[in-house]
Amino acid sequence: MGEGEVEGEWVERIIGIQDVKEEVVMLRTPDGEANIELVKFYNPKDENGIQKPLANTLGIRHIAFAVENIEAIVSKIESEGATLIGEIQNYKNSYKLCYIRGPEGIILELTEEIK
Repeated sequence: MGEGEVEGEWVERIIGIQDVKEEVVMLRTPDGEANIELVKFYNPKDENGIQKPLANTLGIRHIAFAVENIEAIVSKIESEGATLIGEIQNYKNSYKLCYIRGPEGIILELTEEIK
């Protein structure tokens, strides 16, 4: 949908953090039913650095995407710094599934319907 940099008092007052500078990318699912906002903060720096919680850690730990050609997508995002957590698995000859961790620690679940 779009992307851009965000900074200023208005965003600081919304999120409760001072001296904010961030980049935002907005995505929409093909059916238009859901939007996803991805945010990368340039300022202030996170004092704890990148965390790598396990899939069973409480809270939102992963985002799932339906994809086509899961092997090619995994290969492409691995070349960008992501790491396959386990393996691509065939679930009952219905789906190929995997978890992959992005460079900032977010787990993506990829699922490809086997046709």
